[in-house]
Amino acid sequence: MPFNLKIFITLFLAMFVTTVGVGLVAPLLPLYAHQLGAGASQIGLIFGAFSLTRTIFVPYFGKLSDKRGKKPLLTIGLFLFFLLSLLYTLSKGVGALILLRLGQGFASAMVLPVAQAYVGTITPPDKEGRVMGLFNISLYGGLSIGPVLGGVVKDWLNIQASFLTMGALSLLGLTLCVLLLPAETPSQATQTADTARAASYMALVRMPLVMSLFAFRACFTTCIGVIWTFLPFLAGTELGLSSTAIGLVVMMNVLVAGLLQAPMGYMADRFNKKLLVTAGGILAIFSFLYLSKAASLGDLLISNGLLGLAGGISFPAIMALGVIEGRKNKAMGSLMGLLAMGHSLGMLIGPLLAGVIIDLFSISVMFILATFILAAGTLIFARYQWA
Repeated sequence: MPFNLKIFITLFLAMFVTTVGVGLVAPLLPLYAHQLGAGASQIGLIFGAFSLTRTIFVPYFGKLSDKRGKKPLLTIGLFLFFLLSLLYTLSKGVGALILLRLGQGFASAMVLPVAQAYVGTITPPDKEGRVMGLFNISLYGGLSIGPVLGGVVKDWLNIQASFLTMGALSLLGLTLCVLLLPAETPSQATQTADTARAASYMALVRMPLVMSLFAFRACFTTCIGVIWTFLPFLAGTELGLSSTAIGLVVMMNVLVAGLLQAPMGYMADRFNKKLLVTAGGILAIFSFLYLSKAASLGDLLISNGLLGLAGGISFPAIMALGVIEGRKNKAMGSLMGLLAMGHSLGMLIGPLLAGVIIDLFSISVMFILATFILAAGTLIFARYQWA
């Protein structure tokens, strides 16, 4: 499928407004759950629930998008996002939050990896880095604006208003896809159905290059899961920061990463992608070492900014390598689904592991453990990609 600017812009805008909604609520949930009586392990379970269902269903929906087309899954997933956002306003206990996060993880499995696969199919050869880097701006931009907007809405009104805002943004993303995103033609659907039979998930995972991409993505995102779950908790309970300040701290990570997506995507097309990924992993290790000693708002902003820099350097190159492997193995949806599963697995393990470690030891111990997880992912990537 040739590059289609209308498809790209539609997917970009739809993912942007949807991720604004997701980012709007995510930093508020730890403190909200704490107010409902949740401990650290339960907070980890609330965040992990989203990634549990996403991890389970991403492979299925990635494969299904190769066989049946991508627009139907995108629209169904965004519609479920909208309905679940409204149900958040009725949640009054930890159990309800866990169920809603399970539902959102299921819906998310139909949205982001399918949108990324759609973009991957229209990406011209030798432009994988810049196209995926540009598309990633929609995700990082939404996640950077969302936390600040959510903090402001909660400080001015209440958390229920934040939930309703998330629902309105999900509805806007759904509307964009329904009205502007063209359905795949019969010839395109036949082509994707043929390529879906070309490589199974087991075959992809057994490929050392693909496995190394999966491992790096999972390890890096495990540490991101720790940040999104417990950095707001640290900032709010131990440092006494306001919701707006917490939003600024979380925003720093994704804002820096988002600003780097386009230029680093261009760099990934012109220079060594493997070197960029490795450098990003090493920088992330140093960011968590700094974070383990953080004692002020300034420390949190600096350490989270360094982590954003690490993600900005490495993620466009990772996605570009993923597009190349997906095209080579004629399984773009499956490959993007596999990378998304690595992301989801990390977001599942990170909060659950952090909850247990924090209950047994402390937050600083968890941040130190995260450095070892990042080191493992970087070493696995280097071992197979540089062999």
